Amino acid sequence: MNNDYFEKVTKLEEMKISEDYIIGWQTGYQQAPKVEEQRLSDAYEAGYEDGENKTIDSAEKFKK
Repeated sequence: MNNDYFEKVTKLEEMKISEDYIIGWQTGYQQAPKVEEQRLSDAYEAGYEDGENKTIDSAEKFKK
């Protein structure tokens, strides 16, 4: 992984963003398959999409 990945994960943790969003973001960033359908949540889906795009634009909406 590169520094961008680690910097953004650290920032998400410092912002107190939900774990579902962070896990989705990490999965999308790594272009890995999504979790099983029954485990999907709005936070996970938003994180996955942001991760694919290498942004954290939707993170504020998913604070703990």
